[in-house]
Amino acid sequence: MSMIYLAMFNWGWVLASAVVGLAMGWIAVVHRGRGWSTMTLRKVAVLIAALILGSVFHLAPGRAGYWLDLGLVMFAAYVLGCAVGSWLRSLVVARHTAAG
Repeated sequence: MSMIYLAMFNWGWVLASAVVGLAMGWIAVVHRGRGWSTMTLRKVAVLIAALILGSVFHLAPGRAGYWLDLGLVMFAAYVLGCAVGSWLRSLVVARHTAAG
């Protein structure tokens, strides 16, 4: 599936994913609890890599391939939004603690 097609016809969904990610990154509190195990992180990384490779090599034809491509683009926009929201919050909090 062409990324230009996805960008033209689904820009609202991609933008919404980025905005939700920005909000989640902004409101997320640092969790000092127990995180995922190394094995779980590896499995998730392998799953994401397999989905990306499936998308690149067009292993899912038709509608399934379209949804896979759109899902991956929305996931990337969400993660990028989370990173930006978290970074902006850290800038605001750092500025607030330095002023106080």
